[in-house]
Amino acid sequence: MEKAQADKAPLQKTGKRQGYESLTDWAREAAQVVTFPIARFLARYHVHPNTLTLIGCLLNVGIAVVLSTGRLTLGGWLLALTAPLDALDGALARVMGQQSRLGAFLDSTLDRVSEAALLSGLAAHFLRQGFGLEVVLAFVALAGSMLVSYTRARAEGLGVSCKGGIFTRMERVAVLTAGLILGLPTATLWVLAIGANLTALQRILYVYHVYQRAQKDGL
Repeated sequence: MEKAQADKAPLQKTGKRQGYESLTDWAREAAQVVTFPIARFLARYHVHPNTLTLIGCLLNVGIAVVLSTGRLTLGGWLLALTAPLDALDGALARVMGQQSRLGAFLDSTLDRVSEAALLSGLAAHFLRQGFGLEVVLAFVALAGSMLVSYTRARAEGLGVSCKGGIFTRMERVAVLTAGLILGLPTATLWVLAIGANLTALQRILYVYHVYQRAQKDGL
């Protein structure tokens, strides 16, 4: 236990960054001019942040069903309408002073459920159409998105803040939404598959660099 704590301390110090760690952090803060007034309105009616998180996940599962039926453009527009809920639950938690580790855990877990549902819905559609490449791309993209989340969780277990990367959840949702609306599902899956896995690799290399630097400094 003492060794684990000793290993964690230098990584916390060395892994610290200044400013925004990801585009998602910047976008969430920039959106506060919209999300906070809505959050204050919802707080008056005692809407719990976890309720919004659960509703957002259920809506994404519903959109996944729409995608599985081949109505991809409709699914894209529905995703564009529901995506803001991803930022609203966090704003509501801050407004109500109900930020908690349990809420963060629930939010992160249901985000993974949502993303898995959406990509599985796409895979189901292409499987029925007999398009094997798209099915493979959907599952490669899904594996990459899970790895992005997993690498962050494991890094934070070592005391390293690891939110960065070229393709965090916000970018993946934005690309998926735009690609579906524009009628470019195959190109979208290529971008998601490559981008998500590159982001996971980027985080792995970042944590490795932080650890190596800490070892070199003798911390």
